[in-house]
Amino acid sequence: MRRSERSDTRKRRHGGAIVEFAIILPMILLMALSVFDIARAIQANMILVSIGREGGSLASRSSGYSYTQIMDSLAATTPPLEMNTQGMIYITRIMGRAESGVIRNIILEQYRWQQGWNQSQYTPLSNVWSCGASGGTSWASDGSCAGLPSPGATSPTANAMTGMLKDGEVIFAVETYYRYQSLLGNIGVGGGLMTPLVGPNLYALTIF
Repeated sequence: MRRSERSDTRKRRHGGAIVEFAIILPMILLMALSVFDIARAIQANMILVSIGREGGSLASRSSGYSYTQIMDSLAATTPPLEMNTQGMIYITRIMGRAESGVIRNIILEQYRWQQGWNQSQYTPLSNVWSCGASGGTSWASDGSCAGLPSPGATSPTANAMTGMLKDGEVIFAVETYYRYQSLLGNIGVGGGLMTPLVGPNLYALTIF
């Protein structure tokens, strides 16, 4: 083979490699961004779990601070999360009550993080129990659920620790939410494959 023919062959191979790299580069970038996006979501969820644990601990053993003060202090420890505009916290006090030989978990109190509500109006529904779902209950201006009956047969039922409490046993459920802003969303990468969609509502529940 003459030198000019070998040179042409090398050029064609080099050109083919450039074309192949140009084709796969966007996919590599999307994969890298997807991994970064998932890592951010994991970090956000770990923060939610952490403040939920701290909130449950404070609520269960502290009488010197209101629930509002507890939630305000928790939210202040969440950077890089923007809790004031993208987050919500609920604290619910629950008690086991014996009724006809069966323990029913009833709602004693529920509070939402009012500062976050005032700034963002972001209020995902509580998974434990939603104030306003029962007749006569509504959110008060201080973040408490108004209109709850005295503990008894008419108390709403909590969707937490069902069948696990003793009569008179009290627990606190702390729910933390974050409206996560995904970098990518669902983007098609070919072959029916999509980048993973993270969020939009991250959630953690802690029981104390």
